[in-house]
Amino acid sequence: MQKFLITRDRIRKNKGILDGPDARHIVKVLRLSKGDDLIFTDGQGTDFSGRILNCNRDQVVVEIKDIQPSRTESFLSFTVCTGMLKHQKMDDVIQGLTQIGIARWIPFFCERSIPSPDTKALARRMARWQTIANETIKQCRRSRVVEISFPMTLDHILDMAGDFDHCIAFWEQGGEPLSRLKPRKGTNQALVLIGPEGGFSESEINRASVKGFIPYSLGPRILRAETASLCGAALVQHRLGDM
Repeated sequence: MQKFLITRDRIRKNKGILDGPDARHIVKVLRLSKGDDLIFTDGQGTDFSGRILNCNRDQVVVEIKDIQPSRTESFLSFTVCTGMLKHQKMDDVIQGLTQIGIARWIPFFCERSIPSPDTKALARRMARWQTIANETIKQCRRSRVVEISFPMTLDHILDMAGDFDHCIAFWEQGGEPLSRLKPRKGTNQALVLIGPEGGFSESEINRASVKGFIPYSLGPRILRAETASLCGAALVQHRLGDM
């Protein structure tokens, strides 16, 4: 059964209210009606299940029968930082990373990033990325909205290293084998850096190392940046016990 995403203000007492495109999808595409079961999430880690009380193409009202903490969210606090790529590639990256369970995504600019668009263009792209992430959450039945940060500089991200248990920078020119990454006792908060087309420069990796990042390799083959984002994130999750 598909899971829907609604905001907390649409949950009132023992009822959940879905409207707009979701209501039309429920009625016109799924062809659900009064008495059918439905599940939804508040995007904060809680799942709700219930039965449709009434519905039309504009609004669906669900009587809540059960409330449970999510069973689909990762126990890791996992932040992935991706060097800025062209439009469609960034869309693909956030869609894939949302599916595998990251908590936060930070696009960033560095030496080999594409030219920086203006603030208005970035705001439009952020809105698009959040829409893609939210739609993906419903598709893969996650229960927590991915936090998408406004694009930062690499140095700003490097300054965040002290807040994480694991700071990882994937570099195609070398680094530790990922088999050496081990989980630690505690929260296992992970911060992962993946560069743009062309990867990181040596000076950027050196700056990252000074801040506490450990360079890791994804093997001898050169991967596309969007492929490296998904492979690197999934492998880190596996090494830390989430997959």
